[in-house]
Amino acid sequence: MDALQGDLSGRRALVVGGSGGIGAALCREMTGRGVSIIVHGGSSADRLANLIAELRARGAEAEGFLMELQPEIGSVGRLISALPELGRIDILAVAFGPFLRKSLSETSAADWERLALLDLALPGALASALFPSMAERGWGRILLFGGTRTDGIRAYSTNAAYAAAKTGLAVLAKSLAIEGSGRGVGTVLVCPGLVDTEYLSARERLEQATKAPRGRLLSADQVARAAVDLIAADPCLASGSAVTLDCGLAF
Repeated sequence: MDALQGDLSGRRALVVGGSGGIGAALCREMTGRGVSIIVHGGSSADRLANLIAELRARGAEAEGFLMELQPEIGSVGRLISALPELGRIDILAVAFGPFLRKSLSETSAADWERLALLDLALPGALASALFPSMAERGWGRILLFGGTRTDGIRAYSTNAAYAAAKTGLAVLAKSLAIEGSGRGVGTVLVCPGLVDTEYLSARERLEQATKAPRGRLLSADQVARAAVDLIAADPCLASGSAVTLDCGLAF
């Protein structure tokens, strides 16, 4: 196998927010490449159970756990405290992150606290907790997900709080990349475009399609495949990058 293509077989991954949307697509993509998966689900036990059953039916090693992450001090700590029970984690993927559409004047203090905690502090705390063991073993990958068009500093009229938290992930990715560069740990931030998932209503799907290049929303599978390609490369050439996957989307 080409060294730059990379071989993930035998690796073990934790996918936070993995029971639906891009997270579930990541689980399917990684298990298809020989990765064993630990899937975190948040609010739907049925959705998590169905995905685990699907992955196992394909012959994958998959397990899951349900933990609803609340916007309160201590909720992130509960997830961190559960990590030792999960065993070795070679790949951390954080596909979780609540969205909010409000003008700045409508955005409350509670909104700011929730988004800063769950969209920025959560992935940061997970990376801080898992990075040392990855570095000690000499191999690890951290895959973060920003929002649409949050690969750089921009102005936002309807989702500034969300975008501010997601844009901050670029600082985290670049910092992790520098710290991991000589220790085999790569970090990539992926900023997808408009993606068609089960979470979109029919109205939202039509509305977003009018903004998408050629009127086509990306599939979660497309985003997952490209993202896993980036972290599979050995060495991780894109480490520290904020990679935009939006087909040239322009608002």
